Amino acid sequence: MFATPAYAQAAGGGAIGGLAGFVPIILIFAIMYFLMIRPQQKKMKQHQQMVAALRRGDQVVTQGGLIGKVTKVKDDNEIEVELAADVRVRVVKNTVAQVISKTEPAEAANN
Repeated sequence: MFATPAYAQAAGGGAIGGLAGFVPIILIFAIMYFLMIRPQQKKMKQHQQMVAALRRGDQVVTQGGLIGKVTKVKDDNEIEVELAADVRVRVVKNTVAQVISKTEPAEAANN
């Protein structure tokens, strides 16, 4: 008795209004793709190429900050790095953060 019934107003625009609400969300995803996802994928691809090109004699830095020279490259995703004279450690290839100096391939050095 004391309250009067409230009536909702009809929404105008129909399907166009609903679709216009998704446009900002789509733009946000597009911007995130070009600013975050795509550069990260390019960086990962460059890192994979660097790891695949590792060879004996390369001087590398691991993610732990150790600097050493590659003495042996194994096929099972592992390398042997010499940190000091007669101090060799086995390292997973993907933990190599940077190659400081590359060695020339044997074929190019002989010519």
